[in-house]
Amino acid sequence: MRNPYHQAKFAFSANAKKQLPNDARAEIAFAGRSNAGKSSALNTLTDQKNLARVSKTPGRTQLINYFSLAQAGDYLVDLPGYGYAKVPEEIRSHWERLLGDYLLTRETLRGVILLMDSRHPMKDLDIRLLECCAERQLPAHILLTKIDKLSNSQAAQQLQAMKSEIVNWNAPFSVQTFSSLKKQGLPQLIAQLNQWFDYDC
Repeated sequence: MRNPYHQAKFAFSANAKKQLPNDARAEIAFAGRSNAGKSSALNTLTDQKNLARVSKTPGRTQLINYFSLAQAGDYLVDLPGYGYAKVPEEIRSHWERLLGDYLLTRETLRGVILLMDSRHPMKDLDIRLLECCAERQLPAHILLTKIDKLSNSQAAQQLQAMKSEIVNWNAPFSVQTFSSLKKQGLPQLIAQLNQWFDYDC
């Protein structure tokens, strides 16, 4: 399978709604708790070691970061990690307002890749994000990350449990397992992105 995401390039960062691009055709956002492996997944997807900064201190991504693709107007969007960063309450509240507004109103947003540590899925903030998606019937594809840290049977159990969970949401949600370290699940992720972007690969 051809990977059209190898050509992703950092475009710009935004800290307010007015800074979001007007020329966007389609956007797919990556979201998740600060220690869920979001930056590692983006780097694995794009086959670039430093496209998204991997910090030893989770929660360093404090802006909405846009990465442009070869198709003009198409972007991968890295949303601020949530649930860990030690920041002042005023800044945390700003993040939450900005993210909530983005998820609920951004017209060019085609879907959300929601990353969860496979050992600790469906935390309160993960559920809140899914609620935002469900409210507007925005597709969400869950990546159960760090699957290499589980046995095959444990991974299968977590995947089945999550499939049973999302059925109850009555929303366009899907789920898969993923390992950035072993690139496990990468073809499935690429296929999902291609579908949302309407790429014929």
